[in-house]
Amino acid sequence: MLTSPYHLALPLARTTSVVFASPHSGRDYPAAFLRRSVLDAHEIRSSEDAFVDLLFAPVPAHGAPLLTATAPRAFLDLNRGPDELDPALVEGARRNAHNPRIASGLGVIPRVVANGRQIYRGKLTLVEAHQRVKQYWRPYHDQLQMLLDQSINAFGEAILIDCHSMPHEALENMGPAGAGRPDIVLGDRFGATVSGLVMDQVEAAFADAGLKVARNMPFAGAHIVQHYGRPSRGQHAVQVEIDRALYMNERTLEPSAQFAAFCELLTGVIARLADIGRRQDLQVAAE
Repeated sequence: MLTSPYHLALPLARTTSVVFASPHSGRDYPAAFLRRSVLDAHEIRSSEDAFVDLLFAPVPAHGAPLLTATAPRAFLDLNRGPDELDPALVEGARRNAHNPRIASGLGVIPRVVANGRQIYRGKLTLVEAHQRVKQYWRPYHDQLQMLLDQSINAFGEAILIDCHSMPHEALENMGPAGAGRPDIVLGDRFGATVSGLVMDQVEAAFADAGLKVARNMPFAGAHIVQHYGRPSRGQHAVQVEIDRALYMNERTLEPSAQFAAFCELLTGVIARLADIGRRQDLQVAAE
């Protein structure tokens, strides 16, 4: 069992409405979980957003909180709804309307890791599945909503930056020939989860750092931005996907020689993102 379902790094003072979170960078693999898997300790990490929590470690120095998962994605996927249980994995789980994420083995408790590789030797009980959701999913999401509520109360608005990484191969055949692959993919469910003003500023923060940015293709955002993105209520959510090839070796799952330089570049982006939550109208609301 993990010691805590998440880690929360807080600034000395909240000076921005922006909240950063990383739901897939957890790497505390329970020994009992590894024993039940057909995968080895390296293979099971293939779905992990490795080092994303480290990339965004400077966040508190810029006046914003950083919420990161401890549970690995292969154990529990925080970017799924709590009821997205896979009947092919969880004994007794209901067969609801067709859900492509569940059908592909990527429910709240994944059946597979990257490239469709099976995780388990058998099925899980429904009791065990509900226990994981209770112990890890709900505390993380309760804390995330609390952080967003605090931003709304202090600034009149909340902006969630949901931090992820994407395999380099996922970007193959992106865009017209010769256009180059994006370094960053921003997801807002095609404009549904964030205002146009905020989205433009988020894109500019990355683009002005020299990164090539795309929107919603091939990743438009999953449960977290869908659930928390309520721009009409002043609660915005943007999913950020970073090409792993920019900072790590995807085969060895180790930081690359470019890791430190990319961290330095991203620190400047983080400062720009935090500044979005310091717009003049938000400062007036906080006074």
